[in-house]
Amino acid sequence: MTKIEIVASLYEKLGFSKRECANIVDAFFQTIKETLARDENVKLSGFGNFIVKTKRARRGRNPQTGEEIKIAERKVLNFRLSQVFKEEINSK
Repeated sequence: MTKIEIVASLYEKLGFSKRECANIVDAFFQTIKETLARDENVKLSGFGNFIVKTKRARRGRNPQTGEEIKIAERKVLNFRLSQVFKEEINSK
């Protein structure tokens, strides 16, 4: 499902204009992005958790040349499904 399809679904269900639905979806995603950028986790009850983790720096190897390289510390985003949603998906 794309963002445009989410907007269309809200348009059908809520009856707002498509522009208003697009603004709602954009504001929702922007709020989540800003929260995650501050290294705060986002918990959506009944859906799941977005968790920001920091991976430490490590040594790696260039697969083409075999040369050893340093991989810098970086942040990654993990998503963990809520138990309620997991059960709902697996019951179907």
